Amino acid sequence: MISREEVEHMARLARLRLEETEVESLQDELSRVMEYVGCLRELDLAGVPVTVNAVNVSNIFRPDDEGPCLSREEVFANAPAVERGHFLVPRIG
Repeated sequence: MISREEVEHMARLARLRLEETEVESLQDELSRVMEYVGCLRELDLAGVPVTVNAVNVSNIFRPDDEGPCLSREEVFANAPAVERGHFLVPRIG
């Protein structure tokens, strides 16, 4: 069982503020997840090839050909704010 302190520690790391009921709920849910992971660890996977994807995936790259581009006026036409030739975005933090 995951302890209350571990849930609170993970919440601090994730910068989450949890209500009392959420801490209890997460403690139960995370404990069940860890139990399931424990069950998976008991499986005998000897001889099973390692896979990253369930299906074979290959990247199909297009050629990087130079082509016509938009003018500055076209690029900034729908921008909510532009300053000195750059998109102006809200400050973070």
